[in-house]
Amino acid sequence: MKNPIDKNWWQHFGKTLKYSLYVCTHPLDGFWDLTHEKRGSIAAANLIVFLAVIIEVLRLTLTNFQFVTINMEFFNAVIVVMRIILPIFLWTVANWGLTTLMDGKGKMHEIYMTVAYALTPWVIINASMIVLSQFITFEEGAVYWVLAGFSALWTGMLILAGMMMVHDYSLTKTIMSSLLTIVGMGVMVFVFVVFFSLVSDAIAYFISLYKEIMFRIL
Repeated sequence: MKNPIDKNWWQHFGKTLKYSLYVCTHPLDGFWDLTHEKRGSIAAANLIVFLAVIIEVLRLTLTNFQFVTINMEFFNAVIVVMRIILPIFLWTVANWGLTTLMDGKGKMHEIYMTVAYALTPWVIINASMIVLSQFITFEEGAVYWVLAGFSALWTGMLILAGMMMVHDYSLTKTIMSSLLTIVGMGVMVFVFVVFFSLVSDAIAYFISLYKEIMFRIL
């Protein structure tokens, strides 16, 4: 494992981070080289995800109130962080599990790296929108919402292109596997909720049983 203090490591990190800009404008070639030619890195992917989390927190707290209304009394940064981290985690695991059964060539870390790099335009555009919201009126808000929709659409298209390249799929198979991945994400959430509910009920049962025993003993 390379030492983060090493100058060569930082140079490689800078190149792989800068490569995210190339991926945005050349998605097919970019994502192919990202994984097959090792032009990307997990470190750069982690930074992009971290920036996405920071931008989401700043978007909710600093965007002009005309466009984003949030009650700071009930604001929970942990929930905001999970809104970014959890979908990435679920997509990575679900997509890897499904594509393994569909002759997909992508490894789990490559899928994660692909999704992270696809967030680049969302990070850049939403960071710009925070500043822009301070200078436009509500009547000019169409610009804000168009940019918001464009950033989401661009990121979605990059994820689709990335999955196609990383798994070496056709477009049709990529769309089908992506839809199945979304279903898989829902199943994972459902299983987790059921498991958490069962564990909570079991803990509550044993606590009440313990209290009943202690009450009878004492």
